[in-house]
Amino acid sequence: MRQLTVNEYIRKKYGGKLYKIAINAGFTCPNRDGTLGSRGCIFCSGLGSGDFAESSALSVTEQIEAGKKRVAAKLSKDFKGYIAYFQAFTNTYAPIDRLRKVYTEAVKHPDVRIISIATRPDCLGEDVLNLLEEINSQKPVWVELGLQTIHEKTAEYIGRGYPLEVYDHAVKELRSRGLEVITHVILGLPFETREEMLETVKYVGAGGSTGIKLQLLHVLKNTDLAEESAKGVFRCLTLEEYTLLVKDALTLLPEDMVIHRMTGDGDKKLLIAPEWSGDKKKVLNTLNSILKG
Repeated sequence: MRQLTVNEYIRKKYGGKLYKIAINAGFTCPNRDGTLGSRGCIFCSGLGSGDFAESSALSVTEQIEAGKKRVAAKLSKDFKGYIAYFQAFTNTYAPIDRLRKVYTEAVKHPDVRIISIATRPDCLGEDVLNLLEEINSQKPVWVELGLQTIHEKTAEYIGRGYPLEVYDHAVKELRSRGLEVITHVILGLPFETREEMLETVKYVGAGGSTGIKLQLLHVLKNTDLAEESAKGVFRCLTLEEYTLLVKDALTLLPEDMVIHRMTGDGDKKLLIAPEWSGDKKKVLNTLNSILKG
């Protein structure tokens, strides 16, 4: 099976490998500050999915420098720079002046080649879109949208807080401004059938996004999902189920869509289930074996 991985895409476009540095800019989320809710999405950790980001007590520049030290021993011979990944919480959910300040600080760092911004489709007002377009004219901007599913019953269950048409509009607006769009999809959400999960992947593939992240559902401590899991109301996918699902999902995507992720890490200190996901090497080896078969 042939798919365009993010490493291949970056090497072709930038001539080598880029390393991602996760940044916590100290933002919050409308699902946490009381606008839509106060507990976040059902699966979201207390760090707003930024469990591997640097400390928000540091400036953006300080976080980049700390991240550089973390990955220094891993740098390959074809190393070409870094991706500044605004990961924790909703990274377009703040006054425009504050957004401009933190994005500009990342753009000005000489070792940063790409700015990647994780956000919600319902947090992209006209002023934010214009700012992203402006920043994109200085250095490439990737906008990562947390869709997770196209099915409204699941969206309501996980507490996503916006309808599908908001996502569709966001993709259209971002693409019209020349921004790359990466859509996050969670595979294994409670009560979804295999067919429903694949419907979401197919929808994303046809919807205009330039890239996709396929994420295994993790049950983490201190989340509402952990409480649901303890009740035994749903089960997590097995390793075999997940890898076969990913294989089928990839067949539904355009050949030029960049695959940014085929699984994902849950913080081992917080991970409840599935336990097999804690062995990243085994997961990746199984995925590679299935995809080559």
